[in-house]
Amino acid sequence: MNPTIRTLLVGALSLATFPTHAQPPPSKPIHTFTTEGDHFALDGKPFKILSGELHYARIPREYWRDRLKMAHAMGLNTIATYVFWNVHEPTPNHFDFSGNADLAEFVREAQQEGLYVILRAGPYSCAEWDFGGFPGWLMADPKMPQVLRSNDPAFMVPAERWIHRLAQEVTPLQIGNGGPILMTQVENEYGNFDSDHTYMEHLKRIFEDSGFTKSLLYSADNWRNIPNGSIPGLFAATNFGIGNHQGGMDALAKVRPDQALFVSEYWPGWFDAWGRPHETRPSPPQLEDVDYILKRGTGINIYMFHGGTSFGFMSGATGTRNGLLPDVTSYDYDAPLDESGYPTPKYFAYRKLLATYSPCGNESCLPTVPNIPPAITIEPFALTESTPLWQNLPTPIASEQPQSMEHFGQSYGYILYRTQLAVPYSGDLVLDELHDYAQVYVDGKLVGTLDRRHLQYSIRLTTTAPARLDILVANDGRINSTKQMRGESMGITKSVTLANHPLLNWQVYPLPMTTLPHIYVTPRVIYPVMDVPAGSYGPQDGKALPSHPFVTATPAFYRAHFTLNRTGDTFLDIRSLGKGALWINGHPIGRFWNIGPQQTLYVPGPWLRKGSNEIIVFDLAPWQQTPKLSGLAEPILNGPVPDQVTRPQQE
Repeated sequence: MNPTIRTLLVGALSLATFPTHAQPPPSKPIHTFTTEGDHFALDGKPFKILSGELHYARIPREYWRDRLKMAHAMGLNTIATYVFWNVHEPTPNHFDFSGNADLAEFVREAQQEGLYVILRAGPYSCAEWDFGGFPGWLMADPKMPQVLRSNDPAFMVPAERWIHRLAQEVTPLQIGNGGPILMTQVENEYGNFDSDHTYMEHLKRIFEDSGFTKSLLYSADNWRNIPNGSIPGLFAATNFGIGNHQGGMDALAKVRPDQALFVSEYWPGWFDAWGRPHETRPSPPQLEDVDYILKRGTGINIYMFHGGTSFGFMSGATGTRNGLLPDVTSYDYDAPLDESGYPTPKYFAYRKLLATYSPCGNESCLPTVPNIPPAITIEPFALTESTPLWQNLPTPIASEQPQSMEHFGQSYGYILYRTQLAVPYSGDLVLDELHDYAQVYVDGKLVGTLDRRHLQYSIRLTTTAPARLDILVANDGRINSTKQMRGESMGITKSVTLANHPLLNWQVYPLPMTTLPHIYVTPRVIYPVMDVPAGSYGPQDGKALPSHPFVTATPAFYRAHFTLNRTGDTFLDIRSLGKGALWINGHPIGRFWNIGPQQTLYVPGPWLRKGSNEIIVFDLAPWQQTPKLSGLAEPILNGPVPDQVTRPQQE
């Protein structure tokens, strides 16, 4: 059966089986939230939104309440959150709203803390999140590179299925049903992607048909693209950064002269990319902007109030003319509340300003700022056990062409392509197209690396006899904005040639790391850590890495245990590692890469245990003989970036 037809049939059947929307308990008070001329009205009274953004998926569930309390104490009356489709539908028709994905519970906790909610439902998010929140499995459909975020059924059928399922969780929590959700976002910055108003109208109808009728539906666009992304009959808001306060609001007022002016994203910071210096933004001009916005408009959403962490493989990437900028694991964002939930000087400056818009006009009527326990330190410990990747490979899949990750049902992690070279070769090995980073081996020996950040897709290769060719590829994060998203299949997405000859007959080993990697590291295959030949590169005596770190050791899994007398947040020092990902007590902490600027990984206290703790590391580019890790009391987010790449201007 044609894959698109199958998708349509499955989608139609699943839609037909959705239960009716749950009705709110009759004891809940019913409220209204509307626009009246130039202002919002809550239960008929003027209401100014003082909102800050934080994402439940970037915060351990155990800390949701703490972060919400900090939001209220800064003077916010509302919080905003994206809803990431890929978190909740990791594979087609399999939905997850449990544990850290329990969105409804997050919304309820916000209400219990005296906060209203702006639900940024999507289906597209952006947020420097992998693929902008779209599930990777969408790219298994060969039509998707042409139709993503369009009105084509290949995209709209799974999108509608997702929105209907989301509605079951959260429509009872809308303001008109007694919940805290004031506004629900239909699309995000679509004007930066396209201008198909038919698509936007269709999405709006899907949200209405799904039961999102008891909160204010809206769209948000970068201030330069409001006409492209907004449609009549749907409330429009705008996004911008420092210094654009007047121009941004003027742009919205021009398109909607009779509408309340709402700034749905104001950027007090920015995000970091591997190989680029750490980003920060000064506070004084922000305070001037925010004061102007609140005096002129009907509200603001500070993006981000608290950035948190893109745990696991969830960080996204920015596409550039010169290659790719994959985002780091930390989403600190230079936000008022830092990555670990500590209030910064920026937090207290915002609190002082926002207090002037509180009922009493000063900080005396704001909640007290909660005390946050200090971070703990962990004494250095060595990764004393390791096992080579080559001895922990899954069963291979035969494939004439290399094919993308998604073709093999894989969304994240790594993938190994192996073939036999039957005769000697001398010429260029060309990977068309590589997404995103590859290490090339001949008979197990590393002969070179290729990096999409630098548009490196070929290397010179010479063999003198038949040999085994291995290409180990890392997904460094899908592009999360612009039409470049449509090309974001991962792995080797087209073909491989050597000396102008196509290479066929591959054995493909998917390495998604969705099952905890300790299944690979078992006593049966534990070996002493391999010796790294002399001349391997790495930081020495505190000096920066060379401009092109080149590794010679075998990619490997490492395991160690460390003991704690007490638990608390910590920042894992990863400067002895190369490139890969790690897990602690089964929790995916995130990616690491020795090109900076991030040199520590945030480890939440609730994920640690008194007594013995286990850490698993996958390092595809190890450079130290016996790596040592430790826990620091402070993060290092501004480390050296010797392999620096250029970031385009985006604000």
